[in-house]
Parts: sequence; structure tokens; C-alpha cells
Amino acid sequence: MANLELDDLEFQRQFELAQIAATKANLTEPRAIAAYYDRTADAIVIRLRSGASFSFPPSIAQGLSGASPIDLEQIEITPMGDGLHWEKLDADFTVAGLLAGIFGTRKWMTALQM
Repeated sequence: MANLELDDLEFQRQFELAQIAATKANLTEPRAIAAYYDRTADAIVIRLRSGASFSFPPSIAQGLSGASPIDLEQIEITPMGDGLHWEKLDADFTVAGLLAGIFGTRKWMTALQM
């Protein structure tokens, strides 16, 4: 079994590398600053830090399809802005994945024929 203990110097080195990676990701990856369900358009709308907006119908998203408007409105944005979460629906999506057109598992996507 591997030794999982780190000395203070190695811990500090790995911690600094993780901070650099997080800073880089925060600057280069899409981040949500707002997300809401638009009942009129029947769409989840995501406003990005870049100023762009993106929307999609919940019917194509695994875990959101068939959900009530009240449940769809309960969107939480992760602290870094890189994900969306619906607690009651037990649904989670990454912003980058949604922008790439990933709305569920491979099986879900195949069933949608997207």
C-alpha cells in the first residue's frame, strides 16, 4: 500500500500547484454568474462571466426533463461558477459540458440522437 503521508514541504508544493491550476481554470474556463428558468421560453438560461448567454430546453437534459417549473427554478450555481445543481431533482451539470452539448450520459444522449 502506498504511503499517503506528506511532509510539510511536499504538502506546500502540491498546495501551490493546486492553487495555480485553480487560478488558470478560473481564468480560462466558462463560469456562470447567473442561471434561471424562463417559463415563457421553457428554457434554462445561463449568463456567463464573459457576457455571453446560453440557453437550452430542460426537456433535453437528463434529470430536468419532465420536471415542474417550480423545481426547474431552483437552480444553484457552484461557488466557482463552473456547475449548476438542482437539489430536489438531484441533477448536476458542468457549464463547460452544457456548452459542449452534453446534456446527460452517453445512453441519454444516444436516445436523444444528438
